[in-house]
Amino acid sequence: MAKEIPVYLFVGFLESGKTRFIQETFEDPQFDSGDKTLLLVCEEGEEEYDESKFAFPGTTVAVLEDKSELNALNLARLQKESDAGRVVIEYNGMWLLNDLAMELPDDWVIYQVIATADGKTALTHARDNAMRGLMLDKIARSELIVFNRAEAINNDNDRMELHKLVRQASRRCDIAYEFADGSVAYDDIPDPLPFDLDAPIVEIMDEDYGIWYMDCQEDPKKYAGKTVRFLAQVCQTKKAGNGGFVPGRFAMTCCVQDIEFVGFPCMYDNAKSLKQRDWIRVTAKVNYKFHNAYRGKGPVLTAISVEPAEKPLNDVVTFS
Repeated sequence: MAKEIPVYLFVGFLESGKTRFIQETFEDPQFDSGDKTLLLVCEEGEEEYDESKFAFPGTTVAVLEDKSELNALNLARLQKESDAGRVVIEYNGMWLLNDLAMELPDDWVIYQVIATADGKTALTHARDNAMRGLMLDKIARSELIVFNRAEAINNDNDRMELHKLVRQASRRCDIAYEFADGSVAYDDIPDPLPFDLDAPIVEIMDEDYGIWYMDCQEDPKKYAGKTVRFLAQVCQTKKAGNGGFVPGRFAMTCCVQDIEFVGFPCMYDNAKSLKQRDWIRVTAKVNYKFHNAYRGKGPVLTAISVEPAEKPLNDVVTFS
């Protein structure tokens, strides 16, 4: 079995501070794993790397000048030539992360994703549909987002707007604000769930489906053994497995171009009798176990009851 190659991914738009963040990380002796490192740079800004300050030897810097170079064969070649035991990627902010996921060599495993954003332009990008979609794409997969030049957004209204932006994509992504003097402040705005997890049946209100879906997807163990009830549409798909279907909703990330169907596989004895796209109210127990749809463990529902329901006034949900 091939040895796993850990991948550390830094994402964000050009001039958002990715290069400086990586430079500072490489200057930290604690980041030395003892392995040679391949640093893949997918876009070049004004700042350049100073390899003389790296705290460990054996780093190879490779620049991918065109997206066509982002393919599994080329990436594997670069890793082999550098004899690297780990990979750090400075990703192009205009490329979707799914494009990278589709092209990673099989033995490359993403260990950590960190996003950066420029406090001077973050709100402008957040209010533009196209740029907002690209931001949410990165935030959704990140463990941390750092807003640099935070003096520009150092007020309650701007921080709340950015907090809501991040929470639209992820409830687990930490938020930090870095100032010119090097000080860092962390977001501490509470995010209470809009439903009672301790109730015998966790009632998911129609407007809260997106929040529940995101939270259950990110922390499925928290829901293991819980019984939930929610409004959904029927999706008959082979991915649900034998005796299963997917009850879910169409959800919008930032604009109509980003609408997608989201739901979890659900085992149900009468699954075949359900009609595609019919509205139903599902009461189900949540399990955390292996399912082919995940190629691993994830939330799997077992239906207790499935009842006909009326189409809601707003049939598309959001994640905030």
